[in-house]
Amino acid sequence: MLKMPHQHNLELMKTMRPSMKYDGSEPFENWQCRAAKKLNELLGLPFQKCDDMLTIEYKKERDGFTDIRFYFQSESGYFVPCNLWIPAGAKKTLPVVICLQGHSTGMHISLGKPKYPGDESSIKDGDRDFAVRVLKEGYCALSIEQRNFGECGGNEKGPDCYKSSMAAILIGRTTLGERVWDIQRAIDVLEKHFSQVDMKNIICMGNSGGGTATFYAGCLEPRIKYIMPSCAICTYEDSIGAIDHCSCNFIPGIRKYFDMGDLAGLIAPRYLVIVSGKNDDIFPLDGVQKTFEIVKLHYKYANAPNNCMLVVGKEGHRFYADDAWPIMNAYVCGYIYSKPPHGFCSRKVTP
Repeated sequence: MLKMPHQHNLELMKTMRPSMKYDGSEPFENWQCRAAKKLNELLGLPFQKCDDMLTIEYKKERDGFTDIRFYFQSESGYFVPCNLWIPAGAKKTLPVVICLQGHSTGMHISLGKPKYPGDESSIKDGDRDFAVRVLKEGYCALSIEQRNFGECGGNEKGPDCYKSSMAAILIGRTTLGERVWDIQRAIDVLEKHFSQVDMKNIICMGNSGGGTATFYAGCLEPRIKYIMPSCAICTYEDSIGAIDHCSCNFIPGIRKYFDMGDLAGLIAPRYLVIVSGKNDDIFPLDGVQKTFEIVKLHYKYANAPNNCMLVVGKEGHRFYADDAWPIMNAYVCGYIYSKPPHGFCSRKVTP
């Protein structure tokens, strides 16, 4: 009987044991070093560092926060647009949340500023105005325009990833690697130019494609202490390999070496809050739960079993701010923020 090629490849994937899966035969820290080197290689990283050529377009006082619009050079010839929001009246450095919009018309969604038809519903129906919520939680918010989204390649119809992703593969790179690199260099910029930010408490979050970039950045950037990907974490065979996804999600050869849960071992023992939707049809809950079992195992290897959490929202492919933020806040400082911008409640919370 004839078998379709996609079915054949999925069957091969399901029988393939990832060759770099941690098996306990070496110290966990040694495996982390080997695994990080391999993941960098698969993503096409690192690129060559360059002068950031920071340019501040404006600095404006808004209602309750300072809005700094700037761009910087992440690799020679490529510039990244950003908005940094700093809560008004801060008397000390504050944690910063790197906000990564998913497949949408751009980072203006994170800023809660609809530009095109459909933007407003994307914000209201999915808690995707990340920077707005971050301010309410009392943190600084750094919104980054990811490659092939919004100002960096998309349009009113959405992202434009395919041609860029295929060209990247031809020259030994990946779109995910490029996005991770931009996040790493944005952290360099914060460290060098913005003293208002607490560099010991960096959070990275995103939904869908932004959640994917959040996860891989967390794997490779140790300065990110707290990682919160949403609707992005699943076994490769249940989601990326099985369902129609944008080309920017694919890393050639990765399933030979790792499944997604294995890669979480590169984040451990740092804090990981995985957010998913009960009815997410492109990152199915069953695959999410299988992945989280692997995640928990790696956190045990890292002697930090309480530093990872799975949050399951009641709906589909969206962010769940009211479910996720109390857990993240507890991880960040041991207390849950009460009122914006910087107040703490007095009740100690054990994650």
